[in-house]
Amino acid sequence: MYARSFGATRVPVSVIGQGTWHIDSADRADAVRALRAGIDAGMTHIDTAEMYGDAEAIVAEAVADCREEVFLVSKVVPGNATRRGVVRACEASLRRLGTDRLDSYLLHWPGQHPLAETIAGFEDLRRAGKILSWGLSNFDVDDLDRALAIAGPDRIACNQVLYHLNERAIEHAVLPWCETHGVAMVGYSPFGSGEFPDPASVGGQVLEGIARAHGTTPYAVALAFLTRSPGTFTIPKTSRTSRAVENAGAADLHLGPAEIAMIDSHFPRGPRPRMLPML
Repeated sequence: MYARSFGATRVPVSVIGQGTWHIDSADRADAVRALRAGIDAGMTHIDTAEMYGDAEAIVAEAVADCREEVFLVSKVVPGNATRRGVVRACEASLRRLGTDRLDSYLLHWPGQHPLAETIAGFEDLRRAGKILSWGLSNFDVDDLDRALAIAGPDRIACNQVLYHLNERAIEHAVLPWCETHGVAMVGYSPFGSGEFPDPASVGGQVLEGIARAHGTTPYAVALAFLTRSPGTFTIPKTSRTSRAVENAGAADLHLGPAEIAMIDSHFPRGPRPRMLPML
């Protein structure tokens, strides 16, 4: 699995990782097997969150005997993001995950508590060894600027944002900001949360054609396109073992300039929206 330096952490992390939102809606044994298959295929970047129902417990089962191989990320909801609340929430996640530390811990989206308090809580956890780094999620450029002003350089590990073929808004300003400041950009819901391009559509046929040329799947083509820029990562979710293996294969797929241009023309990024899209 191809790995890149994960923002301020400088740790090599698999470009294609594994998301876990709604993974608890599948059969638990199937979900665990899919996560393990992904890990075995090199997708050792696993993302979860306290608000994802039983996802943390499912991840705990999947990584129980391979924790040292995994880059484990969880997230705190804004309502818990006071200085003390961040610590309590993280400790609860650690218990559910059956581990003594997180590789990165994120604020799930901007909230009402002062960001300086949240960051102070993150730094308390980092000094205690309970997290090795911290980052953000669903932060637009103005919020990223505020976080950088509070924390200083080389503290924000990543920004996790919505990013799929039909939602490329982050390419306007968020992605360039992350590249400028050495912050990893992690795209979630890369398959559009159940709205992947129909094979019968013009765009779907473009993906199918590129996939056939490489002996792979349209899903792998999409993942390769979404991680084409340096510093980008993606975390597709699946509870199917076969799909997990297919997703991992996207890391070895190199799209040529003409193929990238074709995808770009059929899935244009569109104008910059007033607000950062999120799920």
